[in-house]
Amino acid sequence: MNHMDKEVYWAKAVLILAAIYNIAWGSFVVFFPLAPFAWAGLEPPNYPELWQCIGMIVGVYGVAYAAAARDPLRHWPVTLAGLLGKILGPIGFVWSAYHGSLAWSVGWTILTNDLIWWAPFSAILYKAWAKEHGADRPAAR
Repeated sequence: MNHMDKEVYWAKAVLILAAIYNIAWGSFVVFFPLAPFAWAGLEPPNYPELWQCIGMIVGVYGVAYAAAARDPLRHWPVTLAGLLGKILGPIGFVWSAYHGSLAWSVGWTILTNDLIWWAPFSAILYKAWAKEHGADRPAAR
C-alpha cells in the first residue's frame, strides 16, 4: 500500500460503509415502504410509491458512493452531492415537523441516514480540497 493509499484508506472505508447503508436502507424502503410509518406510529401514506421512489434514490446514492470509494479524492463531487442531501434533508424535516406536517417521531431516521455522515463526508471533502490546493504537502524549506 503506497503513501496515498494509506492516506485515503479511511475515506474509502467511509464511502463503502455509506454505500452498504444506503443500498440496504433504500432496498428496505422499496420492498417494505409502510414499515417505517408503522414504527413511527403514523398513518400509512396514500401513495407509498412516492416513499419507494425515495428509497430508490437513496439506493442509487449507495451505488455512487461505492463507485466514488475507488478514488475518494478524485470523485469528491459524489461526496459533496451526498453531503448536501444529508444537510438539506434534515433541514426539510425540521421545517416540516415544526409546521406540523411531519411527526417529530420520524426524526430518528435523520440520525442514521444523515447526521452520522456529516463529519466523515466533510473530512473527505476537506482532504480533496487540501490535495487540490497543495495544503496536504509539507511546506518547502
